Amino acid sequence: MSVPSLLAVSRGDIPAELVLKGALVANVLSMELEEADVAIHEGRIAGVGKGYEGKQNLDLSGMTLAPGFFDAHCHIESTMLVPSSFAGLVAARGTSAVAADPHEIANTCGMAGIEYMFLDAMNCPVDFFYTAPSCVPASSFETPLEPLGAEMVSEMFSRGWCHSLGEVMNFPAVIAGGEDIWRKITAASGRVKNGHAPGLTGRNLCAYLVSGCDSDHECTLASEALEKLRRGMWLMIREGATEKNLEELAPLIREDERRASRCMLVSDDLTASYIRDRGHMDEKVRLAVACGISPLSALRMVTLSPATYFGLRDRGAIAPGYLADIVAVDDIESCRVRRVWKNGRSVATYGNLERPCGGTEITDAIRVSGADLTSPKPEDLGIPVKSGNRIRVIGVLPGQVITEHRVMEPRIISGKATADPSRDVALMAVMGKNRGTGRLSQGFVQGLGLKEGAIGSSVAHDAHNFVVAGMDELSISTAFRKLVSSGGGLVAARGTEVTAFLSLPAGGLMNPGRPDEVIESLKNLEMAASELGTTIENPFMTMSFLCLSVIPELKLTDSGYVDFSRGGAQEILA
Repeated sequence: MSVPSLLAVSRGDIPAELVLKGALVANVLSMELEEADVAIHEGRIAGVGKGYEGKQNLDLSGMTLAPGFFDAHCHIESTMLVPSSFAGLVAARGTSAVAADPHEIANTCGMAGIEYMFLDAMNCPVDFFYTAPSCVPASSFETPLEPLGAEMVSEMFSRGWCHSLGEVMNFPAVIAGGEDIWRKITAASGRVKNGHAPGLTGRNLCAYLVSGCDSDHECTLASEALEKLRRGMWLMIREGATEKNLEELAPLIREDERRASRCMLVSDDLTASYIRDRGHMDEKVRLAVACGISPLSALRMVTLSPATYFGLRDRGAIAPGYLADIVAVDDIESCRVRRVWKNGRSVATYGNLERPCGGTEITDAIRVSGADLTSPKPEDLGIPVKSGNRIRVIGVLPGQVITEHRVMEPRIISGKATADPSRDVALMAVMGKNRGTGRLSQGFVQGLGLKEGAIGSSVAHDAHNFVVAGMDELSISTAFRKLVSSGGGLVAARGTEVTAFLSLPAGGLMNPGRPDEVIESLKNLEMAASELGTTIENPFMTMSFLCLSVIPELKLTDSGYVDFSRGGAQEILA
């Protein structure tokens, strides 16, 4: 950027490279729509107002110009796309920046995974502000490839891979003053520290906030969210593929829209098909407006609010000196994206990306090998019980990542507790893959909707070991065998037959293919799952969260049942 040249354009002495004319400008600084032209020069906004002329003048009459959208909290791995493919998909939807936490691949591939994510995101029409994973492992009950301590967090910062500290999920350790987590917090001194505090209120919330971890995307109740706002937290209102909190939390903004300045709309976890078919942050704006939030407040929560939270003073608004990240929409209410500019360059027109994104090669360092593992045989599965025993069961709650801790009478066959299709209770098993242990733990889940067969995955938050749930031991064994032999992916099985499979060679989490190819494979898998009886939306994503120990209530990891709300490890028999 040439400062003298930019100043000359701002003053009107020379023409800008590009002037966007005739549109309304959504001003998220003054919270109004204004009639103004926007002069763009050398990737920056040189001026906003009437009378600017450019070497190219583009008439956008009837449209509204908005700042580029910013997703303040997401996990790219959840789309099963590598960062470069993800960037192409969301850029066409108007997203110009994301704060992405790569703790998924950090669990499976360690530091090599973080480096891969950074390199693959270079030369993309989206700015990636990676957060340094703070909880690898998420808790002592999960088994990653290797723990990432404070020294590695510092290295992520020094190498320029990461911008802020990733969501600090082990809130009990933060509150208790745990040495390991506090060393990571200290390593991020002077940087933004992302929070994760499901259900925290009162004095425990105050203790957590002493750490400086001052955002939260886990609120499910308006009362909880309001308390966190009052205590100084930034509220990240999550609306993902399976975790939907906007409708419950929207009244906070409707009641007093000044709160939008401390609130953000985030995706957390989306599938590639969701983004392609429904949208990314553009959809969040539409949903917020449908919930009664004013269009400008909704827009602010995906532009200026996240930029302010992360201390990025050169983006989030259409104003002189800011990056020329601009989206042209029909109107904010519909948020139909027509044109997208990144750093002043046109990157998408009417949903079509104008040039392919870059990318980097998948190396052996991030490929998962199951060569040392032995998949369980059907006779290895099932839980020995006696008549009168009761079992703990994970209860799926539609639209939530939280689960219920249920206690039920088991279905017993040949002295073993097993799946019970009549009550929608599937046998579930997790197998340790990251360190080649093959350690197997078993439990039960109610609410996946399977009638027969099994579904399995190497996507199992947060450690991402192999997980399979099914209605018979043979199908479960078949699913495990496919996962082990392939090194990772998603699988549906019935008896000895694998009915559908999607390979995920990048850390067992992502596929480097084109988005449409990955989406089609996932569609086939979900059709295969529906043929096994499930009617829930995104069954594989729902299952992936049943292993996340730090989310209430009952979860299953390769260490066994975990319920932090009841003190930690839980026996299978209640």
